[in-house]
Amino acid sequence: MPEGHALHRLADRQRQQFGGQRVALSSPQGRFGPEAALLDGLVFADAQAWGKHLVYRFDDGDVDRRAPHLVHIHLGIYGAFTEESLPMPEPIGQIRLRMVGEHLGVDLRGPNACELYTDDDLVVLRARLGPDPLRPDADREIAWDRIHRSRRAIGSLLMDQQVIAGIGNIYRAEVLFRAGIDPLRPGTAISRTEFDQLWADLVDLMPVGMATGLIHVVRPDDDHGAPAYAPNRPRTYVYRRAGDRCRLCGTPVAVTQMEGRNLFWCPACQI
Repeated sequence: MPEGHALHRLADRQRQQFGGQRVALSSPQGRFGPEAALLDGLVFADAQAWGKHLVYRFDDGDVDRRAPHLVHIHLGIYGAFTEESLPMPEPIGQIRLRMVGEHLGVDLRGPNACELYTDDDLVVLRARLGPDPLRPDADREIAWDRIHRSRRAIGSLLMDQQVIAGIGNIYRAEVLFRAGIDPLRPGTAISRTEFDQLWADLVDLMPVGMATGLIHVVRPDDDHGAPAYAPNRPRTYVYRRAGDRCRLCGTPVAVTQMEGRNLFWCPACQI
């Protein structure tokens, strides 16, 4: 599942590609057919991301703000966009949403959610999400309040979208390593100073991921030695390095399961 930086990068790209254009919407698969027909021919006014959620806004000057005029998309594990030059080819596969602008088109396949939203629906979505480090209006006090009152492990809390929106497995593992925090430590044992360090690190690192499309987490002085866990990926400190030696202390990187996801950490550096 893409982490929050990828959704913000996608929203920014699609604002540039379609912003201000009257777009054609369809659902070749049919599952979003009536909804696409309702919005077909409107102006693509905006695209915004909140954590791992993407929201399009369509307008035509006289759209009733209480009526469904937004599209909410959650890619989940399998959802993905593909871009096509015009004229677009005949649809292939299960295309939930096709959007065609003046210069190119995009197809959306396999999302967890692709649904009409009203402004009220968006308010409800935002209320159930924690603050997003990539948004200038993020209130980190909400995240701090939810962390320091909880006895859940901090490794679990950071993956909870109601605590901080947009964090996935890579950022979770890496910011905890950079802060020297054991991912099994309960939220009640996280100090305010440690939380502020975590938040500041996310605010610094995630825009780099948004700008480059790659998650860069290893400090320049440590960016050497064993290669990354996969070709064309930046090095990580612990993510997907189970059994390999820690880049700082040489201790084998540990791995366990936490709520169905692999959790990586250094038992010596993180206490």
